[in-house]
Amino acid sequence: MLRNSAYIIVCVFLAIMIITFSSCAGSKLLRTELAQDSEITGSFTLIMHGTRHTFDLKTIAFLDREGDGYELMPYAPTFDYKVIGNLSAKEAINRAQDFVKWHRSFRRSQVSKIIDDRGSVIGYEIRPLYDPLDYGISNVLVVDYWLKEGGKVKVTIRLHPTAELHLRRHEMPKGQM
Repeated sequence: MLRNSAYIIVCVFLAIMIITFSSCAGSKLLRTELAQDSEITGSFTLIMHGTRHTFDLKTIAFLDREGDGYELMPYAPTFDYKVIGNLSAKEAINRAQDFVKWHRSFRRSQVSKIIDDRGSVIGYEIRPLYDPLDYGISNVLVVDYWLKEGGKVKVTIRLHPTAELHLRRHEMPKGQM
């Protein structure tokens, strides 16, 4: 019985590794750097991810620079995000800032530029930073940008393990509110 369980665990682990590496095959991880609102100029498509329920910490906004040959694509169901195109930098920033500050634990936002492999800025992210007492850390998101063929940029969004652990520890048992 123990031998069968170990075999199943190894097979599941291998399947997860194959899926993980095959989804990133042919991809290049892009980097981000902190930025200021004043750096943001041009026309953008605004992508607003999250705010689906009261405790949705996977809330973040992206400003995808229009006409640069890149397209930011959240790796999420389409009902998890909204897209608004052809916005000026100022309007996109204002809408993004309003979007990310909805949560009760919001303290401030952080702006980062998304940089391609040649050093060009292809867009920006505006993420919320929360009260660290509520979730164990202020920056609860881990966001990766994977450059795919044809200028598509796959954006993966997940909770930081510290925030996930903090949420699990403080969940109420089912049936209690």
